[in-house]
Amino acid sequence: QVQLEESGGGLVHPGGSLTLTCVTSGSRFSFDAMGWYRQAPGKQRELVATINSGGSSNYADSVKGRFTISRVKPKNTVYLQMNSLNFEDTGVYYCHANGKWGPNDYNYWGQGTQVTVSS
Repeated sequence: QVQLEESGGGLVHPGGSLTLTCVTSGSRFSFDAMGWYRQAPGKQRELVATINSGGSSNYADSVKGRFTISRVKPKNTVYLQMNSLNFEDTGVYYCHANGKWGPNDYNYWGQGTQVTVSS
């Protein structure tokens, strides 16, 4: 059974940095795309960054230049380096993985890790 587990969240001061890690298990194949979403209280879950199997990445406008997504494909592990954090970055960050294997399309989600930016 495929599982995604996030780690690295915590409390950080404005302007600080954090690196999130998503470790996957249970998959025999590399995911086509992996990414990070976040959700703040009272708001919809939003896309933060994605990276596909070819290494092409995509970022939300609000995090461009500050966040960097990377992955280790053989282990289906994805990282999110977050710099220059501000109050608007606070939320629960979720790891997501998508796999298009054979005729099927699979989507998996982690439990989430809390990131709190506070002075």
